[in-house]
Amino acid sequence: MQESSHLLGSPWKEHLETAVRAARDAGRIQLEAFDKPHTVDFKGETNLVTEVDRACEEAIFGLLRDAFPSHDFLLEESVTPRTDSPFLWVVDPLDGTTNYTHNYPHFCCSIALQLEGSTVLGVVYDPVRGDLFTTLAGSGAFLNGRRIRTSDEDQLIRCLVATGFPNEIRTARDKNLRKFAKILLLVRSVRRSGSAALDLCYLAAGRLDGYWVLTLCPWDQAAGILMVEEAGGRVTDPDGRPTHLHSKALV
Repeated sequence: MQESSHLLGSPWKEHLETAVRAARDAGRIQLEAFDKPHTVDFKGETNLVTEVDRACEEAIFGLLRDAFPSHDFLLEESVTPRTDSPFLWVVDPLDGTTNYTHNYPHFCCSIALQLEGSTVLGVVYDPVRGDLFTTLAGSGAFLNGRRIRTSDEDQLIRCLVATGFPNEIRTARDKNLRKFAKILLLVRSVRRSGSAALDLCYLAAGRLDGYWVLTLCPWDQAAGILMVEEAGGRVTDPDGRPTHLHSKALV
């Protein structure tokens, strides 16, 4: 990782550097197995998990647990015992699994650290592009060591925005279809990438001007929300209220 000013003197330097190593390890696993046959299991009709998800999670968990044995973990694919530690690592080992299983090169690893319920650190790594997004609370957001900022565009018709749809869209109460159709006519264009963590990082970097989604899990969003906020953006629920780790809907 490129050394940058946001690490100098930070109490989270060791935590961030360890999270970056873990994300890069996961990225190597993803690239080594990309474009090869996978063992695919189903958490729902269209909600997939592969042996790569599990291998990445095992690598990340092992490294973080060895470095910080007293910390708790919230993992996408596994349940670990909770000890009521004030520290909680929130990990999505492979965000964009559907993309990955179709050899569609848009996926990432997302790692966040919370202290007493507040996110203090986020790392999102896209191994295909070599994009490493990092953030520390109060210290800004960075892409490959360079500070990033959100877009300042204030005209919807000039905006490129992104969204996502529920994994179980056939049975979801709100499928996001009406909102999608309405917003599509108000903005320049809409993207649906299949990776919420990267959508939030693209928003932080000014590649997107806006984002909304109705169904997210904690590991999809923990690192990305801090990334957006530290890049100068604002994240709320659809009614403009503050979000929390278990919020489903974001704007």
